[in-house]
Amino acid sequence: MEQLLNLYNKAKKLNNDQLRDLIRSGDYVGQTAGLSKNMLQTNLIILEKKYALDFMIFCQRNPKACPLVGVTNVGDPFFKTLGNNIDVRTDVPSYNIYKSGVFYKTVCEIYDLWNENLIAFAIGCSFTFEHSLLRNGFSIDHINENKVVPMYSTNIKNVKSGPFENTMVVSMRIFKKDQVNKVINICKSFHWAHGKPIHIGNPHEIGISNISEPTWGNAPRSLLKDEVNVFWACGVTPQNAILNSTVPFCISHTPGYMLITDIEEDAEIPVLQ
Repeated sequence: MEQLLNLYNKAKKLNNDQLRDLIRSGDYVGQTAGLSKNMLQTNLIILEKKYALDFMIFCQRNPKACPLVGVTNVGDPFFKTLGNNIDVRTDVPSYNIYKSGVFYKTVCEIYDLWNENLIAFAIGCSFTFEHSLLRNGFSIDHINENKVVPMYSTNIKNVKSGPFENTMVVSMRIFKKDQVNKVINICKSFHWAHGKPIHIGNPHEIGISNISEPTWGNAPRSLLKDEVNVFWACGVTPQNAILNSTVPFCISHTPGYMLITDIEEDAEIPVLQ
């Protein structure tokens, strides 16, 4: 555990190129919250081209959870609009593989799985606005502790497109009650990274029965009396839409282990809708 924390602290000091080299070499396979300060981080979905239009429509119909910020050409593993040399086959610390709507396994690179029929989609991530929160003096538990932000399936239904449906996924962070308005004001401008929270307070109201048992990520600590749970729409929503679907094959990032781009967080990013 100490070795992992030391590596994470080392990674926090690296610039984008250095961090990408470390991830690409397989020497860093940890979560990416707090890394590459001021740069856009994204969720990743890779599908066969026959599902591309349905998926793009799914993102357009569910923009809060799925702000689409980049798409590769079919068969091309490079996100040319998000950086000079971003290779989706190697530049994510951990990937999830899904087969026929069921999680299959986790891998650290996908060279052997990439083929000319695949297309990759980048979806904005809330890790992007965390840098702004930190600059404004907020403390974020999962960054402090090198853990993965807790994420939950909810009862908020997505708008269906083709085989993609299911419910929205949310990420959760704890803040003091008297800080919530400031948090909202900071986050609301990051429309390509989920923007302002979608729910504040009681998790049961959005279908979360046990806050201490996230669907993905690490369990949060207990609330103090002056604190509250704050929930954002999450880019893991497409992975939830893959589960129990008829999609035969999908590659995604492992939740919390993101693709880091060369786009500055305050750039005007045209959300693709």
